[in-house]
Amino acid sequence: MRHSARTYSVRHGRLPVRTARGPVARLIASVLAVAAVSATAVTAYAVEDTVSSFKPSIHLVSASGKSVAAPPSVGAESGAVNILLAGTDTRTGQGGQFSTADELAGSSGAGNNDVTMVLHLSADHTHASVISIPRDLMVPVPSCPTASGGSTPAQSDAQFNTTLSTGGLSCVVLTAEALTGLSIPYAAEISFDGVIAMSNAIGGVTVCLATPVTDPYVGLDLPAGQQTLVGQQALAFVRSRHGIGDGSDLGRISNQQLFLSALLRKATSAGTLGNPFTLYSLAKAATSNIQLSDTLASPTTLVSIALALKSVPLSDFVFLQYPAMTDPDNPNRVVPEPDGVAALKQALAADVPVVLTGHTGDGTVSATATPTPTPTPSTAATAPAAGSTPVPTPSSTDVSLPSDVTGQTADEQTCTKGN
Repeated sequence: MRHSARTYSVRHGRLPVRTARGPVARLIASVLAVAAVSATAVTAYAVEDTVSSFKPSIHLVSASGKSVAAPPSVGAESGAVNILLAGTDTRTGQGGQFSTADELAGSSGAGNNDVTMVLHLSADHTHASVISIPRDLMVPVPSCPTASGGSTPAQSDAQFNTTLSTGGLSCVVLTAEALTGLSIPYAAEISFDGVIAMSNAIGGVTVCLATPVTDPYVGLDLPAGQQTLVGQQALAFVRSRHGIGDGSDLGRISNQQLFLSALLRKATSAGTLGNPFTLYSLAKAATSNIQLSDTLASPTTLVSIALALKSVPLSDFVFLQYPAMTDPDNPNRVVPEPDGVAALKQALAADVPVVLTGHTGDGTVSATATPTPTPTPSTAATAPAAGSTPVPTPSSTDVSLPSDVTGQTADEQTCTKGN
């Protein structure tokens, strides 16, 4: 059996594989909330100009086959909301440094969904989970519809990041639905340029570096301390794999969660929400760099989802990595970890909050971490390890995830750990 043993020292992903644009995907949760507020703060021209910048939509097929109609009037979306965001690593159409022959040979056309996340907003709009699905996760892939009206053959064991190139956005959604147990009616694809545009629009994203971070593969050389990242430097930071943690894709995921948490905190701060020009720039940057599914490509639908999202406190906005362990057949790949997957699916099915009990991830440490005190009979069971996520007191309905499931809340201050 593939899951006969657990190995948690995952160091997969050191093969010379191109990195992804996927971190932009995690911006959408905050972008939707910001866009909802900006709609009331900017002029009619600005709203119309933002809407006109939408790219052509993508037809989406989900397992439920549900057709999502736009709400008749602008108001918060009712019930739970599930959105998938796929970042493709294609260099086609990206220009600049990504237009060279070497870059285009690395990835072109549809590309792979090198980073994918699923946003689940609870039906009562009090909490949200953002689930990062590792690019190197080996999973069954169902038969997927093709643009020509046919279908792709089902695969019993394939790398998750091949689903976009195999069968388009619908194939990513169908596979993610099987992994999470959720019905996902909304989806979008994200571009490299989105990171640059968003970081510029918001005036830079300030992150904490516990150690210097150097990665010649993406042109990154940052000293330790607080750093405000904009433009190409922000893109290099969220793309870096070799310079973060243990050099694996899982370490990169935790670093991207740090970046998006910092961006979300700034996007929802009083200074940003009170500046209509910044709000307009953020909304325009998002709509110019995403391609929405046809179920999501209505301005009314976007605003309705945004109104529902913006009520979630940052402390109840949880970023987490899909439970995974080293593939016993290939140390450079991972497979679903049964106990963690069962707990996550339980929480999602019951629509209750998840509680993180482990650390923030291989690429980050807690900014408030202090040396662990010498254990005593009264503190030995409760003192958190350095770099661990503070564990809130769960309610009777919350589901605590196993300690090997990494992540952080949006309000948690974390620092990048260099390789």
